[in-house]
Amino acid sequence: MSRAGGGTAAAGAVRGAGAAAERRRGGSGRAPGGGRVGPAVRFTVLVLLAAVFLMPLYVLVVTGFKPFAEAGADRAWLPPQTWSLEGWSAAWEALGAGLWNSVRLVVPSAAAAALLGSLNGYVLSKWRFPGADTVFTLFLFGMFIPYQAVMIPLQQMLVGAGLMGGLFPLILAHTVYGIPICTLIFRNYYSSLPQTLIEAARVDGAGLLRTYAHVVLPVSAPAFAVALIWQVTSAWNDFLFAVFLTGPGSWPVTVQLNNVAGSMVVPYNQQMAAAVLASLPTLVIYLVLGRYFMRGLMAGALKG
Repeated sequence: MSRAGGGTAAAGAVRGAGAAAERRRGGSGRAPGGGRVGPAVRFTVLVLLAAVFLMPLYVLVVTGFKPFAEAGADRAWLPPQTWSLEGWSAAWEALGAGLWNSVRLVVPSAAAAALLGSLNGYVLSKWRFPGADTVFTLFLFGMFIPYQAVMIPLQQMLVGAGLMGGLFPLILAHTVYGIPICTLIFRNYYSSLPQTLIEAARVDGAGLLRTYAHVVLPVSAPAFAVALIWQVTSAWNDFLFAVFLTGPGSWPVTVQLNNVAGSMVVPYNQQMAAAVLASLPTLVIYLVLGRYFMRGLMAGALKG
């Protein structure tokens, strides 16, 4: 009886202490002074931050819709008094060929680099061979070689091969430069896949390529999203390779955008509209594939 009574008293004391602590916290499970920020405050802060980041886009868009007489630095923040499409029409006329050249550059170079990086990452993570870590380290070295270091040798090699002047040397350069980062992305992603999947495919008689095509490739969408976003953005925004390796008939949109400038008077409406047109495709890519980006980027970062 005395032991039971002592246990009852101890339990009562514990409950009493818990109730007192709850009362001190105000009965809401929060420590004194640790109140949560209300949803309205968080929403207001997010709206203000979004407005700050969208200010340059606002200036680009509204200036593009202004006629030439209103497009000046003194009226950059003001909406147009007369809405006009002359800036957009001039920008499209100046960038039309460059936009098409950029599409012809980005699609094959991004697809080829992502596919080759996927194959490399698969072999380096799931089909281990002697010296695999050394090969992977050599791949990573390719990520840190600046464009300027290989520009002259690359141009001389392409001139000797008779490949200068078109889009092919630019596609080749971006494909080769994209393989190291794509290999890193896919190797990290495939490292998180269970090894039992590969072993089960081997037991069923599947070889290297068949296992990749039927087991690994169907679950690689997040990693492909990351690699494609990276490669599309890198190739679309490139200027240095485009100037050195292509001719006027093959200039992508970045080179054409650089040429949209006035001699004595700057056509701000045309320049702003051209900047929006040049950046719109990459923005669409992020909107379409953005939800896969962080998922694929973080895959393989934590492996338990």
